[in-house]
Amino acid sequence: MTVVTDSPARPERGHPARIGRPAIGALGVLALALGTLQTVVDPTRPLLERELGVDSAAAALIASTLLITGAIVAPIAGKLGDRYGGKRVLLALMALVSAGGVLSSLAPGLPALLIGQTLQGAMVGALPLSFILVRKNFPEGQTQVAVGVVSALFTAGGIVGTLVAGPLAEGLSWHWIFAAPTIVIVAASLVVLRLMPDDPPSRQDTAIDWPGVALLSATLLALMLGLLVVTGGGVPPLAVGGIVLVVAALAVAWVAVERRAVSPMVELRMLAAPALWSASVLTVAVAAVSAMLQTFVPKLFGVSGDGYGLGLDTTEIGLFLMPASVAGVLAGSVGGLAVRRYGARAVATAGAVVTAGVLVGVAALHDTAWQLVVARTLVAFVGGLITTALLASTATAVAAEDTGIATSLLVVIRLIGAVAGGQVAGSVLDAGHDPATGAPAESAFVTGFLVAALVIALSLFAARHLTKEVRS
Repeated sequence: MTVVTDSPARPERGHPARIGRPAIGALGVLALALGTLQTVVDPTRPLLERELGVDSAAAALIASTLLITGAIVAPIAGKLGDRYGGKRVLLALMALVSAGGVLSSLAPGLPALLIGQTLQGAMVGALPLSFILVRKNFPEGQTQVAVGVVSALFTAGGIVGTLVAGPLAEGLSWHWIFAAPTIVIVAASLVVLRLMPDDPPSRQDTAIDWPGVALLSATLLALMLGLLVVTGGGVPPLAVGGIVLVVAALAVAWVAVERRAVSPMVELRMLAAPALWSASVLTVAVAAVSAMLQTFVPKLFGVSGDGYGLGLDTTEIGLFLMPASVAGVLAGSVGGLAVRRYGARAVATAGAVVTAGVLVGVAALHDTAWQLVVARTLVAFVGGLITTALLASTATAVAAEDTGIATSLLVVIRLIGAVAGGQVAGSVLDAGHDPATGAPAESAFVTGFLVAALVIALSLFAARHLTKEVRS
């Protein structure tokens, strides 16, 4: 076997080391556990509402809190990994995630659980950091295979989380839906620490734009919290105006700093590109609709009303949600083929039309389990196709050196859409609750499905700015 030596042309590899299967296996197990931890809340929302004594909006806040941290971490983790080494930053993030898992698993009530979920949101930065390690340490010809394995396992973790959440919560307690994945994360992190070679930091002399990082984080935090407060209802117009002004002021300050930065956190010239802002609008819509269904469908499975709802337990809810998780995994590979054949604009437009039609259909027909399963699965599959189209369109619409920055922005925007959608869904259900039973009335679910259909339909106005074709 040829021994690779240091080369001035590839200084980022430092002292290259052969990465063995146990090391890449540890990254894969870590990705699987993180994906599991990210999805265990969805099928257990009705149970968490009962156990914690909270309403639908508060239950939606549990998942939204994790996404808030993720939105802040996402644009920062990759740059820190390049600067200080992927392994070092990954292990630091896993320490935060593990601490959050321990706190969540021991939480006596909602406040402590929300703090734990805030720490666990650091998991969003793990995937790009894993890719940094793979690129720096894995043999040249096998890098893409390893990246694909890690990415697929993270997605598959969502299926695992959906399946095991119910049995863990009902067989042991809801605390174990956080404890079990955390145990695996700690074990996998220790294996990564032991077996993964240290990757050298970047030798670039450019400093990190810390003022830009701080202002971007503050802007995203204010935006997320503002969405949670406003969509929770009961906020006077004056307070809403104050929230808007705070977010706008932070955003303006961030733009001013980025315009003067030598190495800005985000290249602002990209934000004005039609392909990017149109992809952003569609991304928000798809993420919001997905989050709304993640609230409506499990709740409709679990509630037992007069002529509506199925009264299923948590394990049954998890099983009925599994087809949607599988569809989301399959949509990625199929979406790539569809985009290559028909173009990003056609895939996104057709996907939005189909999604709107499905949502209108489920608003009218939601009396049996199969109707909800089919609707949720179709929306998940089509959402995966649209997401692939948007990433492909964005990646080819910007300069090659801006691809990572542009796609990272879509990750953050997707999280914002998910938070907004989840909170709107919880507010719709709370506003339409039946005073006699305390459960959401059937009309609340119908309204929610129609609102989701309207959101995705309105996003079609932005689809025409996507590129027709995606360059290879």
